[in-house]
Amino acid sequence: MLWEQDDPATALSERFGFADVTAVVDWVSMTLQHYWQIEVVCCERIVMSFKNALVWIQTPHGRMLVKWSIMTPWFPRLAVLADITAWLDRCGLPVSAPVPTTEGQRQVEVDGVSISLQRHVDGELLEFTDVRQVSAAGVTLARLHDALSSYPDAERVAVLEQQSETLAARITGWLATEHPRAPAAALEVLRRQLAAAPAAALPTQLVHGDFRAANILMTGEDVAAVLDFEEARLDHRIAELARSAVLLGTRYHDWGPVTPAVHAAFLDGYQSVCRLTAAEAAWWDTLVLWFSLAMIPAGDDPTGWGAAVDLLTRQSRSG
Repeated sequence: MLWEQDDPATALSERFGFADVTAVVDWVSMTLQHYWQIEVVCCERIVMSFKNALVWIQTPHGRMLVKWSIMTPWFPRLAVLADITAWLDRCGLPVSAPVPTTEGQRQVEVDGVSISLQRHVDGELLEFTDVRQVSAAGVTLARLHDALSSYPDAERVAVLEQQSETLAARITGWLATEHPRAPAAALEVLRRQLAAAPAAALPTQLVHGDFRAANILMTGEDVAAVLDFEEARLDHRIAELARSAVLLGTRYHDWGPVTPAVHAAFLDGYQSVCRLTAAEAAWWDTLVLWFSLAMIPAGDDPTGWGAAVDLLTRQSRSG
C-alpha cells in the first residue's frame, strides 16, 4: 500500500477484483501483449493507492511501469492527462511520458480500468535538506508552468477542474470555519495579510496540482522526472507555487513541514526562470502561512506543523 494501512491482499481482491498476485501478472501480461505487443519477463512490485495501482515490470525493452485506475468517472480526465504529459515530454520537460500502444493510444480503457504504460525513470525522491535540489525543483516548476500556460488543446483541458474562487474568497471561507488547533497569533496575522492583499483577480492556467517530494525524482542536483499529473487543474500559478513550497518535503507517510529557508530557496529557483508579477509576489507570504495553517492536524501534531506556523508568525511580525 502506498500510504494506506489496509491489508494489500484484501485490497487487491476487494478493490481490484484479483484473487492473487498471479492473477494480476497474468492480466498485465495479456493486456500489454495485446495492446503494446510487449512481453512481461517478470513482475517486480505491485503498489496500490485508493483506486489506483502500479506494477513495476521487466520487459525485453527494459524496466517499465504499468499504471491503472478503476475510477470510472476519471477515465476521460486520465486520457487528457496522458496527452498533456506526452506533449510536455515533446517540449523537453522531465516527465514520465506514456508509451503509446501499437495503435497510438496513450491511455487504454479495458476490462473496466483505464491503463497506461511508462518507462521506468531512475532517480531518488527529492531531498528537501539539499538546497541545490530544492532550487532545481523550483526551476522545474517554473518551466512546467511556462509550458503548461501555452498548452495548445484548450478545449480538452475543460474536463479538468477549475478553481473558480478567488484567493481572497478561499482564505476567507477557510477562516470562517473552526480551527481549534490554529494559533490565535497566526490567524491574526493571516487576517491582517488578507486585508492588505491585492484585490485584482489573478489569471489562471493549467498547473501540476501536486508538486512535492513524493512526485519529484532527482538524479544528483537534476530533476529526472516530475510524476503523477492526476491532480492537474486550472488555478493561479502563485497558489501552486506557495502550496508546493509548504508541502515540498512531504512523501507518502511523512507529512512534515519544511523551513522558511527551504521556501525561499524554492522561490528563488522558480524566479530564476519566471519572475512573479507584483500582484503575485504580494500574495506569497499570505499563501505560505495559510497553507501551513491548513496542515495543522486536529489531533496530535507529531511532525510539528504548529511549530512551523509559529515560526512563520514570528518572522512576519519581526519583518
